[in-house]
Amino acid sequence: MIRVKVPATSANMGAGFDCLGIALDLYNIIETEEIESGLKITIPESDKGYIETDERNLVFISMKRLFDEVGYRPKGLHINLINNIPITRGLGSSAACIAGGLVAANELIGCPLNKNDIIYLAAKMDGHPDNVLPALIGGMTVACIVEGEVKYVRIDLPDCIKLLVMVPDFQLPTSKARAILPQNVPMQDAVFNISRAALLTASLITGRLDNLPAAVDDRLHQPYRKGLIPHWDEIMSKMAELGTKGTFLSGAGPTLIAIMDKDYDKIRTEMDKFLAAFEQHWDVYVMDICRYGVELLAQGKGEIVCR
Repeated sequence: MIRVKVPATSANMGAGFDCLGIALDLYNIIETEEIESGLKITIPESDKGYIETDERNLVFISMKRLFDEVGYRPKGLHINLINNIPITRGLGSSAACIAGGLVAANELIGCPLNKNDIIYLAAKMDGHPDNVLPALIGGMTVACIVEGEVKYVRIDLPDCIKLLVMVPDFQLPTSKARAILPQNVPMQDAVFNISRAALLTASLITGRLDNLPAAVDDRLHQPYRKGLIPHWDEIMSKMAELGTKGTFLSGAGPTLIAIMDKDYDKIRTEMDKFLAAFEQHWDVYVMDICRYGVELLAQGKGEIVCR
């Protein structure tokens, strides 16, 4: 049996719409093996009603995509999913299915595709590389698709950085969050985002964390999506008051993430109290950055697959 561990991710990081992403220390595990016939997919009881257990399952679709790419036809498949990444919360649950499914399928049949093949196939399936790339290689990534190839840079962030991840108890489908965005934006908004995305990347590389509150700001997606997140303005004001290094919408939302460089538990405790006053329930976590991406598990040990 092949066992793959794949991390949650957060796309955009504010200004880096569809091009920046980061891997989080939160994981799904995909177990799969070839069987004599048929398709058997098992999932946690809590996920029933949210995840398909037939040929519509995204892990299966991803595995089949790789099999089709190389011309392999399995006799049958057993897939077992151990899920910890919240679904439709902006934490890359779909990207984890795609990245993990492709890697599991590749390992199952002897690794006919290399790392770059899998990265490109994942980006094609997801539509852009901001979630699938950090799921595959870890850390923070900057990427775009150019003529059949994903051009990217992987960045190791300063060790002091941790993330405050605030997950509300309602789902926000990416399709809904995308539909609310305009098809065209003013030139000044485009320039605003280019400057912030560049500043964010340069500041994280050089350790200029004082720039981050300004650098995560954007005008391409968050101003349109903030109306879908109750108490957005109050939460953003509170995060700034507590001294975080910038707060942004994780992917399409509704999860919010703040960058921290100190006082991690103090800030988490304060935000727990603050968010408890709202009608929605929020789970608040301090998370490290996943620095390795997808791993192949064997006998309790992890082997980095796509680093």
